[in-house]
Amino acid sequence: MARPRKPLLSRERIVDTALNLVDEEGLTAVSTRRLAAELGVSGPSLYNHFRTKDEILDAVVDRVCAEVDLSMFEDGTDWAEALLRWARSYRAALAAHPRIIPHLALGPGRRPSQLRMADAVFGRMTAAGWPPAQATRIGAVMRYFITGSALGSFAGGFVDDAELYGERYPHLGQAHLLADRRERIDEGAFETGLAALVDGLALRHTMPADRV
Repeated sequence: MARPRKPLLSRERIVDTALNLVDEEGLTAVSTRRLAAELGVSGPSLYNHFRTKDEILDAVVDRVCAEVDLSMFEDGTDWAEALLRWARSYRAALAAHPRIIPHLALGPGRRPSQLRMADAVFGRMTAAGWPPAQATRIGAVMRYFITGSALGSFAGGFVDDAELYGERYPHLGQAHLLADRRERIDEGAFETGLAALVDGLALRHTMPADRV
């Protein structure tokens, strides 16, 4: 029998399938048994490409982070503007795949895309004159803010039931309208927080070194 022109299994197919499972059902849906069934192969064949399930999830995170634009850290863009553009690109990538965030939040580990991102942010901040310790903190606080904002919807957490709020929560008289406006509210909240964060950093950047 002639051998197939294309292999039945590849790292790319495994990662594609795992990402789809995470998007649709969450991290707990990913197992080697489930992936093998989805791919129509035997379980052990996955180990020709990945040693563990965590390696597969790392590759999924790497795929998502590879979508983040880092060019603003390399083209001479002002550091503050670079943070703004990067944060928007990063959030957009994560918002498209929010269920992978808990695994991403474990840290970069050996994931190339996350390490490139950390290197780009740290390099641009130190080049702009931030002390290395502060540059590290900036990278950390930006990641906390971006991942948190992409993880869930503030507006979507309110139910469409005006009677629920009533007199018990007098300041939430319009809360039942929030869910229908979630995209505008959540995007606005992200932009408000991002501007406040970067503006605050810009003020600290102008302070004497002994006060930063």
